[in-house]
Amino acid sequence: MQTLHYPNVQETLYREVLDNGLEVIVLPKEGFSKTYATFSTKYGSVDNRFSVGGEPQVKVPDGIAHFLEHKMFEEPTGDIFAVFASQGASANAFTSFDRTVYLFSATEQVHANLETLINFVQNPYFTDANVEKEKGIIEQEINMYRDNPDWRVYFGLIDALYHEHPVHIDIAGTVESIRQIDKETLYRCYETFYHPSNMLLFVVGGVKAEEVIELVRANQNAKSFEPQSKIERYFEKEPQSVKHARKVTELAVSLPKCMLGFKEKQVGLTGEALLRQEVTTKLMLDALIGPSSRLYQQLYENDLISDSFGHEYNSSTGYAFSVIGGDTPDPDRLLQLIRTAVEERLKSGIEPESFERSKRKKIGGYLRMLNSPEAIAGEFTRYRFRDSDMFDVLAFYESCTLDDVNRRLREHFDFDQLAVSIVQQPGK
Repeated sequence: MQTLHYPNVQETLYREVLDNGLEVIVLPKEGFSKTYATFSTKYGSVDNRFSVGGEPQVKVPDGIAHFLEHKMFEEPTGDIFAVFASQGASANAFTSFDRTVYLFSATEQVHANLETLINFVQNPYFTDANVEKEKGIIEQEINMYRDNPDWRVYFGLIDALYHEHPVHIDIAGTVESIRQIDKETLYRCYETFYHPSNMLLFVVGGVKAEEVIELVRANQNAKSFEPQSKIERYFEKEPQSVKHARKVTELAVSLPKCMLGFKEKQVGLTGEALLRQEVTTKLMLDALIGPSSRLYQQLYENDLISDSFGHEYNSSTGYAFSVIGGDTPDPDRLLQLIRTAVEERLKSGIEPESFERSKRKKIGGYLRMLNSPEAIAGEFTRYRFRDSDMFDVLAFYESCTLDDVNRRLREHFDFDQLAVSIVQQPGK
């Protein structure tokens, strides 16, 4: 068992890679009664073309990672949620662009719940009948999201930004794509991406590291896994340009929704380089358009935004983009004022006082997050699967300079890389 000390945040992790390749990491939090555990696979919605060990490339239907997540909770003996509930735990799962995560939180019977989590994820149960039944359930979910204006404006923006990369495809897929899914394809994806060597078990809270790792080691030693060859993922070449400069969706909304985003030109980063880009960009965006910024106050005073207005930055090795927006009575006026403010900042740079305020805010928010096992559990795997470390974030924020932020400002805000997504009433 490896011990990893992080003196700058006063945390200690315990790590072991088992013989079958499963990485187990435990973060004990003394005095905490609640424990969170995540069992994650590096497999998300973008992984629709792959091969293993030099075999021919496979193309699977869009939405299959999400479909697989749904099916994992079905066991021959019934619904696994009931088992967790009987053991005092709350369980859930989610699929993102690049990972699938199964999780539980509990204040009691933590070891029993860990066994349940590991065992159900490593025991797939797919039949022709239950796969067909699930198609109807997920079709209803897809249609529900098609009527959700927040979902439509967000994925409308990503679709406007990207031509080929599967990040622009809804995580759940389409009604047409999920109809192509069968039991055999599910098992193929499961056997490829749910091998222990492609997974991470992370446990944080009121636990003892030695006991958790011993439990997991014994659990895995009782099972047999064939060695896994390297997984190769394939993506179409993505043009640098955006696909659509403007995308308008008509839906019944009381107020238009508007999001704009800038598509990153430089991709392919991993590890510390990707982490530094993310940290610097988030700091830059907060200084430029966060709630304490001059631009935010201007937009608010002009009644162009509400509390729904915000920003985020999404990045991975193959894609990266910013998202800015929310509800607004006048999308074009909002876009005009944001563009004018950004152009001014491109000339003059971020104000030093705005930078310092945002830097302190980001550092404070990060330190508060370390007091939440739930937040840590939610973030740790995301960084780990990108070959970086969540506990290095503080050092990157502390070392970030005004020059770094202004350089990022000029790199990121290229108006040739801008796309806009608007959801509005029909006929507007």
